[in-house]
Amino acid sequence: MTLFVDLVVIGAGPAGLTAGIYAARAGLKVIILEALKAGGLIAENALIENYPGFPSGISGFEFANRLVEQAVKNGVEVREGEPVRDVVRLEDGRFLVKTDEGEYECYAVILATGTRRKKLGVKGEEEFRGRGVSYCAVCDGPLFRGRKVAVVGGGNTAVSEAIYLSSLASKVYLIHRRNALRAEEALQKALFNKNNVEVLWNTVVKEIVGEEKVYGVKVADINTGEVRSVDVDGVFIAIGEEPNNELAKKLGLALTEEGYVKVDLNTMETSIPGVYAAGDITGVFKQAAVAVGQGALAANSAYNRIQRVKAHHT
Repeated sequence: MTLFVDLVVIGAGPAGLTAGIYAARAGLKVIILEALKAGGLIAENALIENYPGFPSGISGFEFANRLVEQAVKNGVEVREGEPVRDVVRLEDGRFLVKTDEGEYECYAVILATGTRRKKLGVKGEEEFRGRGVSYCAVCDGPLFRGRKVAVVGGGNTAVSEAIYLSSLASKVYLIHRRNALRAEEALQKALFNKNNVEVLWNTVVKEIVGEEKVYGVKVADINTGEVRSVDVDGVFIAIGEEPNNELAKKLGLALTEEGYVKVDLNTMETSIPGVYAAGDITGVFKQAAVAVGQGALAANSAYNRIQRVKAHHT
């Protein structure tokens, strides 16, 4: 069965939900399709402290839920657990969006598919996933209360997760391959004030070891090559993200060398007219405030295009 709508937004993170809100308020019939659960990666953040309007901060989970609530209140249909399998451009310039649940015909598409956590690619990572290996401290941190854990990475996500875990775990090792962190200054200050956090500088993980569950990591000093074992019960991997660009590739959109979708930053339009992108999938300063702004801009551009197309067909 084919459902006819004005606009399909793919992805229900901050960019996609904002696009839905703006499009719906402009009078468009819009549907948001989300492969997993609405909210995106930001829902995994323990505390967002740099989003304007929340001087005391807000949890990622609450922030995401508020966005979803506002979208639904404005008439947006948010369909969770419905991954998009394909997007086909029709001869008349419209688009057919295909999922396992059905098909959606629309005048424009906004890709807000975001990113996913990068994997370390070391022995034991896949074997012990869910048995000590995690990519989300907020999700799994409480399982390691009073125990020793390691966080791998040196950016904002890794440092934020180490800070969060320090309130639960007895000991947190932050394993970073450089001699300085990349996280913002405020986060670094908060980290260094934690007396149960130890940073292992110039260090890389060679292997995650365990039996039924993780019991340690083998790490190497990149300067000396010395390998040693560190006893931990959990390993939280936070080494960055990579774009969810499978649909973009199917559509034949122009991508950057890193695989992010190229857009006109004035309109958020991609290399194919009628297809827009917003949020982390564009690779532009991956912050919620940026994603929200791009989502609003993409929705406005899509609205203008849809009005022109409708006028042409009447």
